[in-house]
Amino acid sequence: MEQDRFLEILDGFSRVRLAVIGDFFLDKYLVIDPALAETSLETGLEAHQVVAVRHSPGAAGTVTSNLAALQAGAIHAVGAIGDDGHGYELRQGLQRTGVDLGHLLVLEDIFTPTYTKPMVIQADGTEVEANRLDIRNRRPLSEGVMERIMGGLEALLPEVDGVIIADQVAEANLGVITEATRGRLAEMAVAHPEVLFFADSRAHIGEFRQVIIKPNRREAALCLGSEEESAAGLEALAEMGRQLAHRNHRPVFITLGPEGMLACDEASATHVPGIPVTGPIDIVGAGDSATAGTVLALCAGADPAEAALFGNLVASITIQQIGTTGTASPSQVLQRYLDTFGTRS
Repeated sequence: MEQDRFLEILDGFSRVRLAVIGDFFLDKYLVIDPALAETSLETGLEAHQVVAVRHSPGAAGTVTSNLAALQAGAIHAVGAIGDDGHGYELRQGLQRTGVDLGHLLVLEDIFTPTYTKPMVIQADGTEVEANRLDIRNRRPLSEGVMERIMGGLEALLPEVDGVIIADQVAEANLGVITEATRGRLAEMAVAHPEVLFFADSRAHIGEFRQVIIKPNRREAALCLGSEEESAAGLEALAEMGRQLAHRNHRPVFITLGPEGMLACDEASATHVPGIPVTGPIDIVGAGDSATAGTVLALCAGADPAEAALFGNLVASITIQQIGTTGTASPSQVLQRYLDTFGTRS
């Protein structure tokens, strides 16, 4: 991609208005210093000593954080969290990044989903994550709550250029994105062709219709009922992508890790290579950052292959941020483009 075209798309990010619907989690990090460990008088067990606490929006919140860092024009959160301390911390994090919370329900009878991550300080000063503690809701949201959530999204459609669907909960029908939600989203996408709908899902990507989907290579194979082809080469994956695009009537982005992405429509598939990086990497949140870059580019006028390049560039920056779910700014994205491709007139 020529530099002028790259800058044209990048400059368009600030005009893009997006809604993010799905499962908003809190990522809570507890930094533990083993040198300060004590023995509990009551239990005789080691009591870990926390010397720092940090938290940030996770799951759908990771997507909004990436959109904010990339300077999207407007970001609306759509979903439901608990009226609890974790919910307060999550709302603080979302507000700090400029996310509109007018359609994020705060409910007394549910948990705010939270990933609590003990981070143990090592001898060299680095942190290593210990066993995570997950707080999640184990029963479905009520029909009334789901109707309020979907009604909120529908009210936003005239105000946004795109909708990102962040389906984090693997268990069927336990999060915001349920079988019924997917059906409603398909109907909205058909009724509002001017709005881009883009889905990323932890476990149910093959159940979406009429929206852009972003499976990895294994998920793409499973979408088509094939376990054996999960390690397929690019040619076979390209055919899968074309089939999925035909089924959904929308483009498909197959992520390939360090190999980049395949950007597919019903007639073609383009391999957009990954961006080489050196040094340690941390892939937590890489998919969400790739989603943010890809969707912003699409809404700013990029074609699928151009959008995949932006997704790859953003992810190449965030994976170099160790021990956190990283983000990338437009200036960092531009610098990575220049470092990788040089100046092109």
